[in-house]
Amino acid sequence: MATRSMDVKVAGNGRMILPASVRKAMGLHGDAKVILTVEDDQVRLSPIGHGVSRAQALYREHAKQARSTDDFLMDRKVEAAADLGEGTSGEMDRDVQ
Repeated sequence: MATRSMDVKVAGNGRMILPASVRKAMGLHGDAKVILTVEDDQVRLSPIGHGVSRAQALYREHAKQARSTDDFLMDRKVEAAADLGEGTSGEMDRDVQ
C-alpha cells in the first residue's frame, strides 16, 4: 500500500474517527480491534489479524518438526511436573488417558 497522509481530528477525550478509506485499506469492517504501536512520536495502527498471521508465519518458518496441539500440551505438562519435582512422563501419560 502506498504511503498516504491525512489530517484527522482528535477530540478532547482522545477519540478520533478513522476515515472510511483508511478502514477499507486496512480491511476493517464493523467493530474491529487494532494494534496501536507508538514509536518515538509516531503511531502505527495494524489490524489485529495481521499480527496473528505474522506470528503463524514465523512459527511455520522456524518450526523444527510437525507437532500437534496435543503434543505441545503434553510437553508442557511434563515440563511443569519436572519443575515441581513430580512424576515421570509415563505417569503423566496415565493421567491424561
